[in-house]
Amino acid sequence: MQFNFTGKFIFLYIFALSVTTLAQSGRVKPKETPNPTPRPPIVYVPTQTHSKITKPAPTPKANIKKDDEDDGEIISVESNLVPIPVSVLDAKGRAVTDLRLEDFALLVDGKSAEIGELARSEAPVRLALLFDNSSSVTTAREFEKKAAIKFLKRIIRPEKDLAALYSVQTGTRLEQPLTKDVSRLVQAIENFPAPTGATALLDAIITASQYLREVAGRRVIVIVSDGEDTISDATFDETVKAAQAANCQVFIVKTKDFENFKRTGERGGNANIRVLAAEHRMRELTAQTGGEVYSPIDERELDQAFNQVSAELSQQYVLSYYPENETDKRGEFRTISLAVKTRQNLTLRTRKGYYVPKNK
Repeated sequence: MQFNFTGKFIFLYIFALSVTTLAQSGRVKPKETPNPTPRPPIVYVPTQTHSKITKPAPTPKANIKKDDEDDGEIISVESNLVPIPVSVLDAKGRAVTDLRLEDFALLVDGKSAEIGELARSEAPVRLALLFDNSSSVTTAREFEKKAAIKFLKRIIRPEKDLAALYSVQTGTRLEQPLTKDVSRLVQAIENFPAPTGATALLDAIITASQYLREVAGRRVIVIVSDGEDTISDATFDETVKAAQAANCQVFIVKTKDFENFKRTGERGGNANIRVLAAEHRMRELTAQTGGEVYSPIDERELDQAFNQVSAELSQQYVLSYYPENETDKRGEFRTISLAVKTRQNLTLRTRKGYYVPKNK
């Protein structure tokens, strides 16, 4: 058989083409698929291996609003005014309510200072209630909630006052922002989850102080807690400074004795080092800000403690001091000493000083 050059060339060309085709047929091109539905981002929650738990983000600042139909009027005021709330008691512990501006004498850093104004308890209250909801306060929880509800119903004047509610555990949670609507506050307390976690009380006080700092009025923090901080990042000195810088008056209803009495039937408890340190911190914080610590042991005394806070706020004086030329003292602490110069044997409870704003 004859096989010329041209035929040979055509045969080789067809053979090569067939091999290439067969080789390509073994590769399968993936089909094009539509873009999959995007999945939500995965949130990684680490397993707890340390005693320190990462806290939630800080509570946002108070909203500055005007003519809000729910919360009334909240106005932020920029002023060099230093408010000085003061409670005046006679020798029997009764409130003295008939003093005038000229009856008071004020010293700032040991030097005589002029008091600009005197107001009575008609001044509006901006109150933050800090409710310890950690695992250390489970014994008398339900009655404490009822007592707090009664207190809020008693103290909040819807036409003037506003209150906010925080729960304090490993982190600080704003359960109800400032409102004049007591029913919202009551609902927030009733909806508290079961107590759990550690107690970041100092961090919570700083958070509440910064929140109240944004609004005008008498700024008051009421704490319901055993006072034992177990996990805060803040130091005690930082906490006192934050409350003083925000012009907050701090009252504490200490629940430790109440809970001990519930368990043992006795007023006293285990006076260990942590408990004693907590008591010292609470008394120092309230002394520095012009408040008080109450240590009830039963339902009657717990009710009475809230009644005393309510009565004090309704009977106190608020003096106004307007500093002059504090440019060279920015960020410094200035001490306050207050006395009644026209009467004897009176006890005054007021703040121990104030911080000059750094940005003044």
